Amino acid sequence: MDTVAPPSSDFDCDVLVVGGGINGAGIARDLAGRGWRVLLCEQDDLAAHTSSSSTKLIHGGLRYLEYYEFGLVRKALQEREVLLKSAPHIMWPLRFVMPHDPSMRPAWMIRMGLFLYDHLARREVLPGSTSVRLDQHALGAPLKPGYHRGFVYSDGWVDDARLVLLCALDAQQRGAEILTRTRCVSAQRNAKGWQVGLQSAQGARQVRARALVNAAGPWAESFLRGQAKPAKGEALASRSLRLIKGSHIVVPRCFDHDHAYIFQNPDKRIIFAIPYETDFTLIGTTDIELQGQPEAAHIEPQEVAYLCEQASRYLRKAVLPSDVVWSYSGVRPLLDDASGDPSAVTRDYQLEANTMAAPLLSIWGGKITTFRKLAEEAADAVGQMLGQKRMAWTQGAFLPGGDFSAWVPSTGQPADDFALLVASVERRYPWLSQALAHRLSRAYGTRVEALLQVSAERMGAEVAPGLYEAELKYLQREEWACNADDVLWRRSKLGLHYNAQQRQQVADWMLRNPAVQGVI
Repeated sequence: MDTVAPPSSDFDCDVLVVGGGINGAGIARDLAGRGWRVLLCEQDDLAAHTSSSSTKLIHGGLRYLEYYEFGLVRKALQEREVLLKSAPHIMWPLRFVMPHDPSMRPAWMIRMGLFLYDHLARREVLPGSTSVRLDQHALGAPLKPGYHRGFVYSDGWVDDARLVLLCALDAQQRGAEILTRTRCVSAQRNAKGWQVGLQSAQGARQVRARALVNAAGPWAESFLRGQAKPAKGEALASRSLRLIKGSHIVVPRCFDHDHAYIFQNPDKRIIFAIPYETDFTLIGTTDIELQGQPEAAHIEPQEVAYLCEQASRYLRKAVLPSDVVWSYSGVRPLLDDASGDPSAVTRDYQLEANTMAAPLLSIWGGKITTFRKLAEEAADAVGQMLGQKRMAWTQGAFLPGGDFSAWVPSTGQPADDFALLVASVERRYPWLSQALAHRLSRAYGTRVEALLQVSAERMGAEVAPGLYEAELKYLQREEWACNADDVLWRRSKLGLHYNAQQRQQVADWMLRNPAVQGVI
């Protein structure tokens, strides 16, 4: 880190980040790790919207090759293994099966695409692609008899909401202040800095910041046109976002193996069918222009019908709307590049630096796989605007709970290391059931130690199956959880495994034992 003069005491923080999705949390983490004084504010829960509503893949984007997005695909492919190594408890390799339908794309085109996919970036963890005879392999058993040939390739899986949470947690551990359920209601810019008004249930606060990062995702454009007040004679909003809704459905498990499927559709789109939470299959996504406000996005009946119909073109057992046990919709804030087809809109990102007065950096677009690289470039840009270059550090760094070295010897394969971690947790805490030891290891990695500094008797009451008071208190104390939705659908997916009565038991406990968040 370069030697710099201390920041002026006239400011409460160096950088204020607006938005607690993956980009905002990633940027706050990177900036805090470089020694900046950072404050992040999020109007709802961390990852409450787009960043918990993805297809949950760490992937290069195989289909983007058809749109000649070679730079984006290469950048994403380079990031896959960086991310997989940084947090093996919430990210792991996943193999994908593409049944070949000659009416969609010729086999030579798929082979060419997979060759590029294998070789655009170096691979150390993920195996390369191969072909498979589906009519002679277990991977073909769930499919209709007409699919004889297929291709298998590698990408990765991520618990998207916990990825955001870990970035925010890392930022906090490095000195950042994280305010959830705190809305930025005004941001006045002048030549010297930003005067920002924050509002939460606990009251109002004025913050003076040297620079502001607009990482509001689907709200990035409206934030600049609404809450942010430009210096005299300037306009802050110079880009337009195209808001694309992507919806997913979850159904009971459609197949028994651990591979996912990628299905080509007649409309030239693709959908995924992915093993999910042991007992389920996740199917998605749609690409529909959003009508209305991002916070109101929800799945429409025609989207459910579309996903069921396309999955049923391939699967031996039809997927019906009545099978859907859960669904969700996310809004992708994509740069408006005048593409007519929502599927063709670029998934790349753009950083816009504005130095006409106090530094302003706006984040346009992006995808979860490239968040770390985006955050690194954003921190570089902020440093340049503030005239203080500080070195990048996140490549090769672990996220909280992701460094297993003090617990188990490394095998060089993150997935194998995780299996060893689970075995270690079972030995250290023999009073845990096997299923609970696995779930807690998945969620918390080595941070499970902070949660389990209690005996079996001190875990407290079992509020719902496998969920004890000690974990709920930990989530409130350490992970900004305020209500049942935070716990059941973002910090975990236990909501899928519980019935309505059990979910209500969690909600009732949270109401009886409130956590105070957003204290400003």
